[in-house]
Order: sequence, then C-alpha cells, then structure tokens
Amino acid sequence: MGPVLSALVDAQTIERDLSQLRRRKRARRKAVRAQEARIFKLREEHDALRQSTQDRRKQADEHELNLRASEEYVAKMRVALNTAKTNKEYASILTQINTHRADNAKIEEQTLKILAEVDRLKTQVETVETQVQAEEGKLADIRASNADRIAKIEAMIRDLQGKRDKAAQALPPTVLAIFNRLAEQYDGEAMAKVVTNGRRPPYTYTCDGCYMSLNAEHANALRSRDEIRQCDNCQRILYFDPADE
Repeated sequence: MGPVLSALVDAQTIERDLSQLRRRKRARRKAVRAQEARIFKLREEHDALRQSTQDRRKQADEHELNLRASEEYVAKMRVALNTAKTNKEYASILTQINTHRADNAKIEEQTLKILAEVDRLKTQVETVETQVQAEEGKLADIRASNADRIAKIEAMIRDLQGKRDKAAQALPPTVLAIFNRLAEQYDGEAMAKVVTNGRRPPYTYTCDGCYMSLNAEHANALRSRDEIRQCDNCQRILYFDPADE
C-alpha cells in the first residue's frame, strides 16, 4: 500500500472514532430533547384538563343560577296558589309548580354529575402537575449529567480533530475533498475494504461497504499502484487490508 492509501487508512481510523464520538454527543442532546418533549406534552395535557375543569365549573354555575331562578319562581307560584279564586286557576298554577319541580330535579341531577366530573378533572390536574414536577426533576438531572459528559466528548473530539488534520496533510487536496465528502455521506465510513473471494485464481472481489461485486481491475490497480479507486456502486474509496493480503 502506497503513502496516499496508507494516509487515507490512517485518516479513516481517526474519522471512524470521530463519528462515534459525534453520535454519542448527538445521543446526549437527543435525550434532553426527548425529555423536553415529554414535559411539553404533559403541560399540554395539564392545560387542556384545566380548561375542561373551568368549562365544566362554569356550566355547573349556570345550572345553579337557573335552578335558583326556577325555585324563586316556584315560591311565587306557591303564594299565587293560596290566592287562587277558581279551581281552574288553582289547577293551572299547580301544574306549573309541578312542572318546574320536575325540571328542577333534572337540573339538580345534571349539576351533581357535572360537579362530580369537576372533582375528577381536578384530581387528574393534580396528578399531571405531579408528573410534570417529576419529569422536570429528571430533565435537570439529565442536563447536569449531559453537560459534564458532553464537555468531555467535545474535548476528545478536539483532540481527534487535531490528529485528523495532521493526517490530512499527507493527502492531495483533491483526494482529501473526496474523502471528506464520503465521510460525511457515510457517517465516517469513507473507505471500504476489498474482500477477496475464492481459494485459488480466478478470484472474485466484493466491496465490504455495500457488499456488491467489484471488477478485478480495481484489485489489480490497488495491488500495483498507489491511486484512488472507488466502488462503482457506493463510491467508497477502496483499499486492501494488509492483514488480509
């Protein structure tokens, strides 16, 4: 393996470690965002429950006002009943009183159901409030833990980045540009080994990145020249592992 391919393999080793650290960093930040999303969802649920509680309480108050007005009307009708002059007038007033009493009973029943629902909603609100407090405590712990660990990961990334920059100095600009593009595309895996298949010639060859067959021309060129060869399918930079050879 010539100096260019050797430098690429060295850069690949560093790039692979860098990618792993970047994934760890993203995972840490993702954990914070996931916890924030849980809290946001709980707060939405909390606000919806509170609004429902207020709406049902308002409905119960309206029923109570209607019931009070109806009871006042019944009281007036009872006075009028005592002063009725004819049987027909007496019967008419009595019918009105009984009708309002029946309506009042229905209103009372509906009001009691609404108040029971209000109590249930209040309990749910308190439960969600407790959940929000607990999840906010978890978020604080995650943030505190992640701040320290992310700082350590970033220090490791800076150290590896310095080594990668040093390794990149041995690469021609055009080759480095190809490597950087592929490393970004494949999350640090810019290169792929050429896998030799068979115990005796004629051998067949496979890209270890995409597992597609390779033309023997790639293998012959890599064995004889220090040049960049890319997989025809995935475009990764090909190389032979000296240990395999």
